[in-house]
Amino acid sequence: MNNFKKGFFTLLIALVGGFIALWAYTRYFNDPQIVTVQQDQSMRYASLPTSYSGELPDLTFAAENSIHSVVHIKVTQKGSRYSGPNNFFDYFFGEGYHSQQMPLRQGAGSGVILSPDGFIVTNNHVIDQADEISVVLNDKREFKAKLIGTDSSTDLAVLKIDASGLPVIKFSNSDNLKLGEWVLAVGNPFNLTSTVTAGIVSAKSRDIGINPDQMRIESFIQTDAAVNPGNSGGALVNTRGDLVGINTAIASQTGSYSGYSFAIPSNIVEKVVADLREHGEVQRALLNVQIGDVTAKVAEDYGLDKIEGVFIGKVQEGGAAELAGIKDNDVIISIDGIAVNSTAELHEQISKHRPGDKITVVVKRDNKKKPFNVTLRNKHGDTEIVKGDAPGNIFGSKFVAVNDREKQELGIRYGVKITELGNGKFKNAGIKKGFIITQVNKSPISEVNDLLRIIKNARGGILVEGIYPDGEVAYYVFGVDSK
Repeated sequence: MNNFKKGFFTLLIALVGGFIALWAYTRYFNDPQIVTVQQDQSMRYASLPTSYSGELPDLTFAAENSIHSVVHIKVTQKGSRYSGPNNFFDYFFGEGYHSQQMPLRQGAGSGVILSPDGFIVTNNHVIDQADEISVVLNDKREFKAKLIGTDSSTDLAVLKIDASGLPVIKFSNSDNLKLGEWVLAVGNPFNLTSTVTAGIVSAKSRDIGINPDQMRIESFIQTDAAVNPGNSGGALVNTRGDLVGINTAIASQTGSYSGYSFAIPSNIVEKVVADLREHGEVQRALLNVQIGDVTAKVAEDYGLDKIEGVFIGKVQEGGAAELAGIKDNDVIISIDGIAVNSTAELHEQISKHRPGDKITVVVKRDNKKKPFNVTLRNKHGDTEIVKGDAPGNIFGSKFVAVNDREKQELGIRYGVKITELGNGKFKNAGIKKGFIITQVNKSPISEVNDLLRIIKNARGGILVEGIYPDGEVAYYVFGVDSK
């Protein structure tokens, strides 16, 4: 009997325990509210609003429309030359000159065909100091190129090849380019021909300070399209295959692409090319003002109601701005209806014009907008077109004054460079093309006229001192009566 009671109570306890366990499980581990919350969360993430269609643009038309107008540029700098002793008088006492054979230097870049008869634009730094320039077309034909003109302030150069019927790229208005717009970079990186990469416009009017020219104009289009060494001078095109820029630089610690590249806007390119072809020199229009960006501090110091525009620190006396009525501390808001909010943007807009052009400048004065009609001036303070100096022809050779970039790189203050070496005294003396004459008979040579004057007045021997693009200093001596 006792055993029966013990078994009954054990069974009862087990049944009660089971019911309790079942109740606890359904109460704490099978609550349908948790499932509902999880499902709601999943649905909430899946239904986030978006305007992105998920479709990428078809860039094949742009590539096909532009690739045949982009060329491969090969440059060669001759390295063999005669280098002289440090002491000029050693020449007369038996030490003489020694001949040193230097290896050829070769480089490469890209260019864009602008006319059916062979005018091509590229970067100035691609062909700078080159002795020979060759252009390879997309169909593998190769031509010797002639340098028509350069502009170091925008890093542009114009070449000409003897050809006809070439495919021409169409210019597009770079002012209409928008952030996020798709673009293609077309060029010849690493000596690879016909390479196309894609990206979007990341920013506009970038001034990154890479151009050493004192009068530099930097208002780059920034893009994430991959650009590498050899792409310089190539085309940046929109989805229609029209030119919106010339690829120029990359932001990199290694020299190769690492995220961003920069291109010169097509509006600047088109104007510079036209000037070089027509006048031999870029017609630089000037507003004659000292300017700076409007920062929060500038706005506070001068009581400006908005952080916008470009601040005028000083108006040049008798310059274009002053003659139009613009004053110190005015803030330029727009040029011909196009807003300007940085010095780079202002430079870009002014660089599209020539001396004598009339523009509408809207400024803020006492926080009120006022329009002014301004006639732009040239570097001489008038509105005349400036003709480029024809390279001087002396003893069968041609010379041009060195630019600011060459002065800075070589550590010189002045000089004239031999651009063409013909038969005559310079060639007979052993001088090579590209040599920069800094002094003749101990007199400094700043321009071609200095060289002409000193040689004309010289009697007897002439001592020529100078430097080659690789930094090698050299001296040469010849008589003015020698043939």
